[in-house]
Amino acid sequence: MIRRTHYLEQLNQWRDKEVIKVVTGIRRCGKSTLLQQFQEELLVQGIDEAHIIYLNLEDLQNEPLLDYHALYNEILTRIDGNGIYYVFLDEIQMVKDFQKAIDSLALKKNVDIYITGSNAYLLSGELATLLSGRYVEINMLPFSFREYSEMKGTSGEDAFADYLRWGGMPYIASQEDPQTMADVYLEGIYNTIVVKDVELRMQRREADPNSRRVSDLSLLKNVARYLADAIGNPISVSKIAGFIASTGRKVSQTTISDYVESLVEPYIFYPVQRFDVLGKQLLKTSGKYYITDLGLRRHMVAKSNYDLGLSLENVVYFELLRRGYTVNVGKWKELEVDFVARKGEARIYVQVTASMTDPSTFEREMRPLREIPDNYPKIVLTLDRFSDGDYEGILVRNAIDWLLEE
Repeated sequence: MIRRTHYLEQLNQWRDKEVIKVVTGIRRCGKSTLLQQFQEELLVQGIDEAHIIYLNLEDLQNEPLLDYHALYNEILTRIDGNGIYYVFLDEIQMVKDFQKAIDSLALKKNVDIYITGSNAYLLSGELATLLSGRYVEINMLPFSFREYSEMKGTSGEDAFADYLRWGGMPYIASQEDPQTMADVYLEGIYNTIVVKDVELRMQRREADPNSRRVSDLSLLKNVARYLADAIGNPISVSKIAGFIASTGRKVSQTTISDYVESLVEPYIFYPVQRFDVLGKQLLKTSGKYYITDLGLRRHMVAKSNYDLGLSLENVVYFELLRRGYTVNVGKWKELEVDFVARKGEARIYVQVTASMTDPSTFEREMRPLREIPDNYPKIVLTLDRFSDGDYEGILVRNAIDWLLEE
């Protein structure tokens, strides 16, 4: 079992602080395992096992607790003494009106709360209102390439090719020969995300007759395939609507917008806004989308539609997120920079390309970085090993080496 050190450090940082720790992320990315690893650390540090309360709310034996009153009362019965009680509630979104139970538990000084959820709705609506300023989100992703390499015991080009093909879902990464079961496993994850989360979304909106609903699974999957195929390309709602119309079905942009939102909420896709480097402002037009796991993309999109450069770009985007950056697509006048990554006052500009050996590609990737006049670091990440070097302050580096850095 690979220790998810990056996320464990964040949990330890917030341990015993009067904030609710909310671990979010796509299903099967390792949230439950993370909670187990953290509980093991607590036991090693001398915390009494009776002071650790863990409930997986997708477990059938906990079905009676899917009412927030029952959940709250169950936890109260286990708090029976002095000292801090560590409460772990896995897949909390299964509990209707769970925010009421969490809010009441958060009022108790001897309760340290950790919850997980597989849908961004967890941090919207009533929960965000009730707990404003009293929670911290830890967004979890599937294995990074460094974690994948640690699991496999190898880190070369062949390992990276497998990572691009199979993705970083921990269970698949743990298999010696993922080819025999990857499609079945990924199909299960995909259908669970689409069916379960759409069902939950519809249930949430039943109380609001004016809300827009996602009810057509066929349309939803068509939109998902479009987004998966178009990772790294500028996308607008009108473009998606036009694509759907080309298949013989007319759908409003309002409907498309709601279906895209329903694919972002369960963390299948991450939207990325454009950032005007010159004007120092976010732009609302033609952002991009990246898919959380390339194994899912391979499952959703015909193999002939793959693009190595865009797959690499997808990997780099999520690695920047793991390293704590806020990431946007950069615009400099009429030129584009793949990523503007910001962390506090720090900023880096990142270009990504499969190879820099072709002179025209080299010039295309370097030009926007040369023209940006500030002194923030500028880097080009590529899979070739012939172009490494410092070109008048612009670093060209092998992407695999960069991904393996601590």
